[in-house]
Amino acid sequence: MSLLWAARAAELKLEFGESAAGQCPPGFRSLVAGEGQPGDWRVVLDEVPPLLAPLSDKAPVVTRRAVLAQLAEDPTDEHFPILVYEGQTFGDFTFTTRFKTVKGQKEQMAGVVFRLQDNRNFYVVRASSLGGTLRFYKVVDGQRSPPVGPQLEVPRGQWHELTVECRGNQIRALLNGREVLPTLGDNSFTKGRIGFWTKSDAVSYFADARVEYRPAEPLAQKLVQDALARYPRVRDLKVFARKGGADVAQVVGAKHLADLGQAAGSTEAKVLAEGRPYYVRGKGEATVVLPLRDRNGEPIAAVRVTLSAVPGQTEENALIRALPVAKAMQARVATLEDLVE
Repeated sequence: MSLLWAARAAELKLEFGESAAGQCPPGFRSLVAGEGQPGDWRVVLDEVPPLLAPLSDKAPVVTRRAVLAQLAEDPTDEHFPILVYEGQTFGDFTFTTRFKTVKGQKEQMAGVVFRLQDNRNFYVVRASSLGGTLRFYKVVDGQRSPPVGPQLEVPRGQWHELTVECRGNQIRALLNGREVLPTLGDNSFTKGRIGFWTKSDAVSYFADARVEYRPAEPLAQKLVQDALARYPRVRDLKVFARKGGADVAQVVGAKHLADLGQAAGSTEAKVLAEGRPYYVRGKGEATVVLPLRDRNGEPIAAVRVTLSAVPGQTEENALIRALPVAKAMQARVATLEDLVE
């Protein structure tokens, strides 16, 4: 079975070459699982062989370029430095990176975390040069599951390629192009962030990291599409929410995709601030803006429902017509993050 799936897949390359040597690359956040201090993640220069075989025997065997390094040498046993990519969460994906274990007295390990929620909840696949193993395990509420994986050689000082694929609850792992774990099934985490991982005093390098993934459709857009199919008399429909901590709400779901990202108006701002619906009269149409609430009852979004006006149109009957649309959406909303990510 191919690790790449159909079309509509996107690719993200995690580049380190544009970062200043000696600095942590932007767009990442350092965490630590277990005990001890966060790791020392920096961009360094190292000799890396090309991804593709050279076309000529005169081509350089290696090139010196920027790679990611974890340089802290904290010997604490239950010490797991993590560098997480902040830019996006992923559901189904293929995450590939090259790694090299450089040194370590207690450990010589390198790996990747994925579907990470926080430093106490994530999956990891890691390789050990000292132990000669490749292992998968999950961490739930800070508790690590029994590891799964084979004994195999992972020579220190050499570049290796590690690939992890998640599709639904199925997890696969390859080392240097060879499948080394049985396909695993686990339902603990359906999506999350990805990142790099080491243990204890292991100094490890990473390069050529990339993620192939199917772009997720935000719940807000799905809610709009389902509502339009269920209520064909709705002329227009938009969902406004504050995305990524922004001060101003924007369109996060819409009948017309060109409206996505449009800033909220004063009516939507009032609905979000006050948590009550507003009626907007228009020529030949009636618009009602209603709140969507999270599981705690706090308004997190504003739904703008535009309907064709009916004879004797009033604010009351416009609200009665628009309420079923908002209620159908409300039944599927728990948090702002669920709505916009």
